[in-house]
Amino acid sequence: MSTTETQWKTIIEPFKIKSVEPLGFSSRTERKKLLERAGYNLFNIPADKVLIDYLTDSGTNAMSSAQWSAVMRGDESYAGARSFFVFESAIQKITGYKKVIPVHQGRAAERILFAVIGGPGKYVLANTLFDTTRANVEGSGSVAVDLPVKSAGEFQTQAPFKGNMDLKALEQTINDVGAQRVALVLMTVTNNAMGGQPASIENLKGVRKICSRYRLPFLLDAARFAENAYLIKMREPACRSLSIPEIARRMFDLADGCLVSAKKDGLTNIGGFMALNNEEWVRKAKEILILGEGFPTYGGLAGRDLEAIARGLEEVLDEEYLKYRIRSVEYLGKGLKKAGVPIVEPPGGHAIYVDVRSFLPHIPPYQFPGQALACALYLEAGIRSFEIGSLSMGSGTIESGQFTPAKMELLRLAMPRRVYTQSHIDFTIEVFGKLAAEKKKIHGLRLINDSKTLRHFTARLSPLP
Repeated sequence: MSTTETQWKTIIEPFKIKSVEPLGFSSRTERKKLLERAGYNLFNIPADKVLIDYLTDSGTNAMSSAQWSAVMRGDESYAGARSFFVFESAIQKITGYKKVIPVHQGRAAERILFAVIGGPGKYVLANTLFDTTRANVEGSGSVAVDLPVKSAGEFQTQAPFKGNMDLKALEQTINDVGAQRVALVLMTVTNNAMGGQPASIENLKGVRKICSRYRLPFLLDAARFAENAYLIKMREPACRSLSIPEIARRMFDLADGCLVSAKKDGLTNIGGFMALNNEEWVRKAKEILILGEGFPTYGGLAGRDLEAIARGLEEVLDEEYLKYRIRSVEYLGKGLKKAGVPIVEPPGGHAIYVDVRSFLPHIPPYQFPGQALACALYLEAGIRSFEIGSLSMGSGTIESGQFTPAKMELLRLAMPRRVYTQSHIDFTIEVFGKLAAEKKKIHGLRLINDSKTLRHFTARLSPLP
């Protein structure tokens, strides 16, 4: 549909369905037993017992017929495969960066990068780091510092770019710790941990200016770069006349490189990459890559994966696709609000985040209200979601006497790309309406086994009376 034609209120899926997969229907009795067996940790629930899966948008995409066709062209040569050069060319065209290093997923790129540039006494400054990024920063011995703008924590404020970095805080922190100790400034676009909110071109320019002044490297965590670019087009007046590829290139031009999980805006089920201009970083990264991922022209991926990613990166920049994608998320957000469920405003690019602290004020942080809501949602209808609160972002327990709550208590409903239809979203809204009417019946949880690293993946909990 041309943008010069009538702008209809109903946004349709810009694709037709060619293959289907059955959903995981189950009974409430069965789901109760599954939760008990899983230790009230939804990561332990078998996927075939999940009706609608909003756990993550990472690697849960439906690939197009063109991508499946590209899979058949995959060159599985160990070294110098043709598929790598297709992959490399697609990324260089979009980003403009000189060197491309494939990895099996985004956290592999994080692990390698911080092994190269991190270490004790170093600092990584960000708008907000997500869980695996923070874990890899801290795993290298470096200190992770989040510097989001104030509006990011004001969930009901209708600010357009809550994913921005606080520029004054960035410069103050650089001066406080010393520029020589700052290993990296990193912008996550969109800002996943703070509601999937976008960062503006204006803010990226501000970060670039400060980094140039102090001679600091500046990278993007660009897993959702296309969604960020579309939200820039919609919300930043100076960019409204630009195409999505033009906006994306402006974003990349302001940084020195990027880390990307292609399992998001690459529209694939596996894969990622680093794209960099720093030759010394690339040399060291490839040495580590060979030890743990594979040869530099496949990096832990099959040739067919490289081909699918190259095609996916082209498809994700289509404006009609992005229009449908963002409007689908908005539709879910509006429906939840109408059902009496408070959300992070405005809706972001890939997910709706329920403000659990406002929704369940009777459950204190040390009883993990976000996880309690996630379990209630699964018990009620088999819908799986992801807690971003004191289980995943806090530490310790009341029993240990060392409990540190998270700054926010959120429940993320991350929407897989090209997977669910409007009726699935309508059903989700209906279920939340029932939970909203009976929310005082939702009780907190007690942590019964913990882990020092990314505990939400392996923790086991039990319900409180």
